[in-house]
Amino acid sequence: MRRSICYCEPSVASAGEKNTWHFVYTPSFDLPKGTKLKFDMQSKARSIDWELPSANLKRTTNIIYAQMAKFKTIPAKEVESEYAVAPSFEFVLPAKLEAGQTITIVVGATKSPKTNGNQAQSNSQRRRSFNLYVDTTGKGNYDEPEVFTMDIRGNDLASIRVLAPSFVARNKRFDVIVRFEDEFGNLTSRAPTDTLVELSHEHLRENLSWKLFIPETGFIALPNLYFNEIGVYTIQLLNTKTKEVFRSSPIMCFPENNKHVFWGLLHGESDRIDSTENIESCLRHFRDDRATNYFAVSPFENAEETSNEMWKLISQNVADFDEADRFVTFLGFQWAGAKTEEGIRQFVYLKDAKQLMHKKDPKYSSLKKIYKSYSPKELLSIPCFTMGKNFDYNFKNYDPDFERVVEIYNSWGSSECTKKEGNPLPIDSNTKTGIKECAEGSIQKALLNNCRFGFVAGGLDDRGIYSDFFEGGQEQYAPGITAIIAPEHSRSALGEALYNRSCYATTGERIILGLNLAGVPMGGEITTAAKHGLRINRHLSGYVACTDNIKKIEIVRNGKVIKTFQPEGYSYEFTFDDMVPLEKVVTDAKDKKPPFVYYYLRVTQDDGHMAWSSPIWVDLVPVAASARATARKQAKVGKKVVVEPVSLGEDDEDEDDFEDDEDEDEDDF
Repeated sequence: MRRSICYCEPSVASAGEKNTWHFVYTPSFDLPKGTKLKFDMQSKARSIDWELPSANLKRTTNIIYAQMAKFKTIPAKEVESEYAVAPSFEFVLPAKLEAGQTITIVVGATKSPKTNGNQAQSNSQRRRSFNLYVDTTGKGNYDEPEVFTMDIRGNDLASIRVLAPSFVARNKRFDVIVRFEDEFGNLTSRAPTDTLVELSHEHLRENLSWKLFIPETGFIALPNLYFNEIGVYTIQLLNTKTKEVFRSSPIMCFPENNKHVFWGLLHGESDRIDSTENIESCLRHFRDDRATNYFAVSPFENAEETSNEMWKLISQNVADFDEADRFVTFLGFQWAGAKTEEGIRQFVYLKDAKQLMHKKDPKYSSLKKIYKSYSPKELLSIPCFTMGKNFDYNFKNYDPDFERVVEIYNSWGSSECTKKEGNPLPIDSNTKTGIKECAEGSIQKALLNNCRFGFVAGGLDDRGIYSDFFEGGQEQYAPGITAIIAPEHSRSALGEALYNRSCYATTGERIILGLNLAGVPMGGEITTAAKHGLRINRHLSGYVACTDNIKKIEIVRNGKVIKTFQPEGYSYEFTFDDMVPLEKVVTDAKDKKPPFVYYYLRVTQDDGHMAWSSPIWVDLVPVAASARATARKQAKVGKKVVVEPVSLGEDDEDEDDFEDDEDEDEDDF
């Protein structure tokens, strides 16, 4: 049986290329006069998608029409559909088209196609499809489509990207990947044949020289690199032909290293690929193109967006793609609760094969019911967009077991504090109907109410409550990313690190930062009962390594900046002693718990990108109370202890403890 023939001329396009495209169709059966042909370009009309042409033949640029024997121009008619964002184009045959004859759909321009033609999509794709529906009755009853396919490849070389680990150990070997990319981030080998790339880094010996050619694959793996000295490194690549220099994100080399930084998204999706309908392509994009170490899916729970069948498909792909030491996946979804009391949530399951909790289901209609149905080892509940008015969350019902981390930033703004309080990335809109900030959802305010959570960042989202933001004049920022510090690359290790608040947030750049207080890392807690000297001094130490020069490093204590560093360069190590007596700076917990103080680090680069470390908490426990508690414990085992009253302000032993603590801090740093 003969089959219809569909092919494209040219058969290959470069990403973002302008040209005139010919889609040639040869049917295997006769098409009578009046037959309708509907051509669907499968574009969503975004700037990154295939450009839609115009059916207006009076134009001289980017038009669409058809050609067949004796008919040079057959006009098209735009056809809208409730199931598609962009229109299709319909043609009516002016005469019979016999089997074996051809009809050509032309998209572009008759003159100067490279400037006046139709622009291809900006992302590379193998076998990109275009659909042609045929209705021989002429009544619009279309069956299964005929399919044209075209390969979209990377365009001219524009940048070189180095993918390397953020933490390494001295003299320990590691691998890096070098990606040669076009202006849209696609892999490419399109460069002059004599292009040569020189690799170097800080402290590289002069007798060592790395020279790379651009392979046809568009990437190359460099195994067994290592650094001889501790410090901060950036791998630099020089294009010897254009003299352009490209640098990797910073790499921190430690004397020994049992921790690693893993980068990824717990909430967000790709601006290129829909993460619900095309979940497999989305996961491949984040794993291979974006080089993230982990990804959590985040569709909204409503049945209109995520049907049960779609959830099964998502769950299966999440399970299939999860691979320790390569790419970790989490099953998750977004849940919109009552404004102010519950807010927007990103639920992250720590195990596979979990159900989608629809809010319409009485068992999952409120956070309290959800928390009763699960244990903290199974589920994380991440408050998101907490300062978005009408979607805000005031943290009064904060649950310390499930809400271990909070989203301090996503593409629609930061919920750290209000604009008046110094937020450089506020939630805002330039229209009256847009979403403004709501102070009730301030994360700093929640921290002062003794809510203890780490910081994560969300990415871009245009689903659910965010679906109208693009066209609603909402202020948009760069997609964020979350760094998780864990001993190994597995789902269980990353889940445990999130529970322990061993994480921090950035606005998308892979900024390295660390913060310690008396040997306690970010996300940790310590009391004066454990280290009495904290009542006199809190010794803070840390490091920052940025992707651009540092503008400022701020230490925030209880919502106020107490120290600002403004070093030159892109990396800096610091120490700071907070010598203000603890009794003068603590905040009343208001929940019958000890007074406390919290600290976190906020970093700003010259290019405006930011990072926030998770906080560290210090609880003020009266020495007398802790001594009596120790006495009671010892009395139970038959020891006789005399407890004398102790003054909080005049304790010589505390001063000795402080000196010991300070020595320990220096060793820890």
